[in-house]
Amino acid sequence: MEARIDKEDADLPASERGVVEPTLAEKEAAYEKFVWDNLKRNYIGNYLHGMLGMTGFRLINAPTFLPAYLHMISGSNTIVGLGLALQQVGSVISPIFGATQIEHRTKVMPAAIWMGGLARVQIVGMALAGWFMSDKPLVVAMLVLMFLFGLFMGTQRVVFGLLMAKVIPLSRRGRLQAWRNATGGLIAAILAWAAGKYLIQGNIFGNGYATTFALAAFLTSMGLWALQILLKEPEPPNLPAQARFRDRVKDFPRLIMSDRGYAWFLVVQMVATASRIATPFYIIYVSSSMQLDGKTLGLLSLAFLGADTLSNLLWGYLGDKTGFRLVLVASLAAWVAATALLMINHHPWAIFLAFFGLGGAQSGYMMAAQTMILEFGSRAEMPMRIAISSTAEGIMASLGPLVGGFVADHYGFDVVFGASIGFLVVGLIILLTVVKEPRKARLAAATLDP
Repeated sequence: MEARIDKEDADLPASERGVVEPTLAEKEAAYEKFVWDNLKRNYIGNYLHGMLGMTGFRLINAPTFLPAYLHMISGSNTIVGLGLALQQVGSVISPIFGATQIEHRTKVMPAAIWMGGLARVQIVGMALAGWFMSDKPLVVAMLVLMFLFGLFMGTQRVVFGLLMAKVIPLSRRGRLQAWRNATGGLIAAILAWAAGKYLIQGNIFGNGYATTFALAAFLTSMGLWALQILLKEPEPPNLPAQARFRDRVKDFPRLIMSDRGYAWFLVVQMVATASRIATPFYIIYVSSSMQLDGKTLGLLSLAFLGADTLSNLLWGYLGDKTGFRLVLVASLAAWVAATALLMINHHPWAIFLAFFGLGGAQSGYMMAAQTMILEFGSRAEMPMRIAISSTAEGIMASLGPLVGGFVADHYGFDVVFGASIGFLVVGLIILLTVVKEPRKARLAAATLDP
């Protein structure tokens, strides 16, 4: 009889069964306990995903192989700019869509697998297009694939950013990113050198660039598989209700202006991203002063990605110790110096050093921007905050290469590089005068909270 009553009672609300629901504070404590209890497993999963996944994506996103390939098959700076612009256009709207699909979900890993998998499919498509297409159809196919790659990378950035915030405590994020980026960067640097010297120079399997893209797709897929196997995801104690895409877009002004620090940080992100007007043309600019063969591509890729490897350890530990505002300041300053060196000195050693500086600076910017954004505002609004930043960056990044290609064709690379330096200086000024370290503000608020 007692068992029958218990079974009937089980269908009743907790309040009617006499069960005391845990308070929000107790739910938060349980959430934190889950995070720390599963930290080792989740740390390893995020490490492997970042190391392998970002290794492959570095080969695609480095300002060497893909811009050089587009220029080789099209012969046009404008097409190079258009390709990079389309890639960024794809990432303009998709982060907001991604955020609306996951912000109300207790588990977001299934969405991460879909969105991450679709991004990787586009890299496979680039390899297949290189092997089986030629002339104008190849150019068109590459442009379409770059657009789709950006589309799914935009949603992926939101999902994986939220996943890291859910399972890795704030005090451990910098060193995690430092080691996964450093080891991934080391592998990518070695692979980039080998791809340039052996795959591209040797035209392996009939198209060395396509073979390089296929290798990138394999590595990123292995990283995603490792994360799927290892990650244990907690359920947040409170979640926003599911909202329509249109309603969330209307909510942008309130979300931005409710946190003055985030609003100015967003401006810094936009002007820093606008400075990428020059990024696709670094390698093409070099071709005017030195022979751009597979060996040179490999060496400059080694410099760019090698700097990523070495500097990430510095950026990560510095960010954990001081907050990531200082990392952002240092990386923007280094970006200015490296761009100026590339413009001023055309000796091979100086070009190598400039690419080394660009790699270190851009890795610092990416780490700082992606980590600082997790420290503004409330956890419930985090997915949409990441989406807003990704969309803002996507708008600027899509316009930059397109304008840069036109300006490079009509006014020369010096004007493009000068504009890039100008945007970086504006970002530095705003960062130094207006944006405060969000970690200090969060700690101060926690101290004042009774």
